[in-house]
Parts: sequence; C-alpha cells; structure tokens
Amino acid sequence: MNRTIQYISRHRLPKYNSIEELFNTIQKQTVEHFQIQKTELPHPGGSPKILFKNLRSLTKGNSYLNHITGDVHYMAIKTGKKTVLTIHDIQSAFGGSYFRRIYILLFWFWLPAIFVGRITVISEFTKKELQRIIPFAKNKIRVVYNPVHPLISFRPKEFDPGNPTILLMGTKPNKNLERSLQALRNIRCELLIIGLLTDEQSHLLESSGFRFTNKSNLSFEEIVECYYRADILCFPSTYEGFGMPIIEAQATGRAVLTSGLGAMKEVAGEGAYLVDPYNVDEIRVGIDTLINNEALRNKMILQGRYNVSRFNPQEIANGYIEVYKELEKK
Repeated sequence: MNRTIQYISRHRLPKYNSIEELFNTIQKQTVEHFQIQKTELPHPGGSPKILFKNLRSLTKGNSYLNHITGDVHYMAIKTGKKTVLTIHDIQSAFGGSYFRRIYILLFWFWLPAIFVGRITVISEFTKKELQRIIPFAKNKIRVVYNPVHPLISFRPKEFDPGNPTILLMGTKPNKNLERSLQALRNIRCELLIIGLLTDEQSHLLESSGFRFTNKSNLSFEEIVECYYRADILCFPSTYEGFGMPIIEAQATGRAVLTSGLGAMKEVAGEGAYLVDPYNVDEIRVGIDTLINNEALRNKMILQGRYNVSRFNPQEIANGYIEVYKELEKK
C-alpha cells in the first residue's frame, strides 16, 4: 500500500495529551502500510464559533482516508464518508443544560455518525452506550482497544507494606478522589496525586493529615515515572470509556485497585482488585488487602502483566488497519 491517511486531531493543550500519545503510538505502527499526514486544528474549545473556525481551516486534500482521532467529532461534517471517527466516551452527551445536550448530540454524535464511513470505540462498554445514541449508525461501529504505550516497561519495585506509595490518577469528579481519600484516611501510606486539586480536595487532604505529593501538567515521561515510584494504583473511577491508568500500571508491574463497573472491569481483566466505587468501605478493604496480602498482590501483578498483552501496539494498529481496509471498499 502507498496511500495516505490524514490524522485530524484537536488543538493540543499542555494539560491534555492522552489522545495524542495514543495515536502517536498507533501511527508508528501504521506507517509501514500508509503514508501519514498529521493535521492539528488551530483552535481549542467547542463553541459554535470555534467549530466554524476549525471547519473552515481544514483543506480537503488528496488523502485517501481521514481519521478524526477524537474530541473534535464535528470535523466529519467536512471530511465525509471516507472518514474513520474514534469516539473515546459519551459522557459529554449527558451533562449540562437541555440546549447544551442537544448541541453536543447534534455536532458530536448525530451529524458525524451520518457523515463518516466507520466509527471506532475503545471498549465494548462504550460501543453499547453509543448504540443507544446513534442506533441508526450502529453497523458502522467497530471496537479497537487502546494500546499500552511502548515507553512503559515492567520495572519491579520492592514493596513496603509499612508505608506504601498509593498513586491516585486524576482529580475530576468521575475519578472519585474524595471517596478514595475517605477510604485511605486510616491507612499508613504516602499519596501521589496527579491532577489539579480543587479547593475542597486540598482542604480534605490537609485536614485529614495525609502525607501527599501533588503533581499536574506533566509530560507523559513524567507520568511514567510516577507509576515507577508507586506501589499501588488506586483508581476506583465512577466512569471511564477505557481507563488507561489500569493497563499502564499493570505494564509497570504495579498492583491495581479499580472499579468493577463498565469499561474498567473489561479492561482490567483478572489483573486488578475490583470494588464498588461508591462504597468507601469496599475501597478501604481493597487497599488494605493489597497492602497486607502478599500472595494476592503478587498474583494480581502477574495477571496484570498477562492482561497487558491484549493491548500490544502492533495488534491494536492491525485493528485500525482492518477498519481502513473496510473503508477502502466502500
């Protein structure tokens, strides 16, 4: 093959890099099959004015296929049927006022689903959710998981049951930081928290006497170092379209506690301790078990390493290549 795929991505901001890192990994694998053209949109945000500016900025080239990598689904209005659209989650469709929800549904889901040739989602959980929103386009949807980043490697660490470092990834409401902190209150540990803290979260940390380090706006390389520093990932999120921290922590050889809901259970496989994210006592028991039950902890780490093999970058890239081939035939 000697054709071109134009990868269309959102305007990159320092504090958001997950989609960019994901597709950098995929593009390194697909370059053997397709020529790659990268197009970053000039304007961040999602207002009607920004939509118009970004749509106007895109020049229709001679690329054989387009791939909208996420977040800017509305660009399908211009790219048309020779387009693959990746949708990472649908949570945005259900928040805010009635008029905001209609606006999001129209420009991020309904119209893009009509225009594109294929839609990829990153979990079976997201596929089921998306089918409820765009039942008229359910035959276009394919599941292609996220790959584990090749920068991450297995790095064993001597576990300190007397004072383990607990990694908490994310501070947005769905990351469930407040319940995690309540669960950890009487457990001797060091906390490593990634993400900008709200005033309320900072007050809870200070008033509860936690020993913690907080980092934000990190490069991916710095995030990887946080995994290496940690003993346990505590990630009882209430909603994820996939849950990258799960497989990233598994790949480094860390014990993982996560939610038994939706995509997280699907992604974690047998390599994590699953809890009800709304139950503080369950989170507390789970962390205490991982700290004090060495046999179970080592079993989880071993099963996590096995689970990560499902997300090999080349295998994931092959999934996208199959989708591109489907689109060629249309």
